[in-house]
Amino acid sequence: MLPFVAIAIALAGGIVVLEVTSYRALERLPSVATEEFPEIDRELLGKFSSFDPELGWVPQPNREKQKDTGDHLPGEEVRSVVTYSTDEYASRVCPAKDRDENADLTVSTYGDSYCFCREVDNDETFQHYLAAELDTHIANYGGGNYGLDQALMRLKRKYPEDPTDHVFMVVTASSIARILSVWKHYQEFGNILAVKPRYVLEDGDIERVENPVDEKADLLDLESKADFLRAYDFHYDHWFEPHFATRPYTTDFLEKGEHLRYAGYTAGKELERRFGRSVPGIDFDQAQTRSALRLERPRVRYHDRLFETHEPLFDALIEEFVDYADDQEFEPVFVMVQQLRYAKYEAEHGPIYGSLMERLDDRYDDLTTIDMATHLSPDDGDVESLYVERGEGGHYSPETNAEIADVLAEVVEQRAVVE
Repeated sequence: MLPFVAIAIALAGGIVVLEVTSYRALERLPSVATEEFPEIDRELLGKFSSFDPELGWVPQPNREKQKDTGDHLPGEEVRSVVTYSTDEYASRVCPAKDRDENADLTVSTYGDSYCFCREVDNDETFQHYLAAELDTHIANYGGGNYGLDQALMRLKRKYPEDPTDHVFMVVTASSIARILSVWKHYQEFGNILAVKPRYVLEDGDIERVENPVDEKADLLDLESKADFLRAYDFHYDHWFEPHFATRPYTTDFLEKGEHLRYAGYTAGKELERRFGRSVPGIDFDQAQTRSALRLERPRVRYHDRLFETHEPLFDALIEEFVDYADDQEFEPVFVMVQQLRYAKYEAEHGPIYGSLMERLDDRYDDLTTIDMATHLSPDDGDVESLYVERGEGGHYSPETNAEIADVLAEVVEQRAVVE
């Protein structure tokens, strides 16, 4: 009898250990949600310096931040530290050309982190290169993780203070998901501080749904706003719930081989840090990044479907941009750029936004559109070469930003000829 009891206890203990280990591993996977309302403590909240009650978050004026976007071992030379600086307008600085109130030509840019140019220095942004080509200051009002909706809201708030002749709206295809979100965590698991306003379509017209968080301290109790967040965030039902881990956690963890690979690469990185030396012949950082990209494929396919189901809202926001340009008398340009995860998918399946750019060209005579993917095609087909070698999210390299500046400069110059 006793041996059987011992075996049962050992088996139960093994199951518990396996469940705990699997849960811990699932917590680190970017493709799996383990909690709906993770704890937000005051220390984390204190670091959220970009909080904005109207937009959710926004770059702050007169700030300088150094960011290590790479990964390195203790004592090893840092691979990629970049500097982000903003001016008194909360625009990223433009080293190539200072602001000039009497400039004959003025240009501003709005959009997401690809507009802000994360993972490169201030003098490596496309705005810096564009300023050098056009010999005028280029304002950079990109916001990390912004969708077309927040970029449009920031434009309407900032433009009266900083009007320009030309406005470039620069976003990635992930905007289709971002415009359906009010709490990023429901689609980007773990992004728990990012609560935002959004637009909805009512009888063909866009209506603004305000940010449910009036003060930063309200983020400490987001669960009290659960009904609002679930109702207005499309992804709660369609992405968060299907990817929410439940018991037995071991089953969820072992469901995909990529889960095991990602966990293995993560463990390898931690061992390298702990012992202060790298494992010869294995680049765990690069392997983990590529594993994460493979885990992202279902999200890319999800965004592909969203362009089919929610195209009318995206189109309505573009129409609002064009109408605002007409009202304020500036030249609007819409620029679609690619995240690395989309570039790889679209190389095989075509653009997830389908015929969007052609449709916009047909609909709006006063809107210039640029599909940057058609201008950035490496001869060898290696799309990865367009992006920073190492980093947190696959943003464009300085060399690619210089190419983008050439494309945008040509648009401005062509507009000048037409006028």
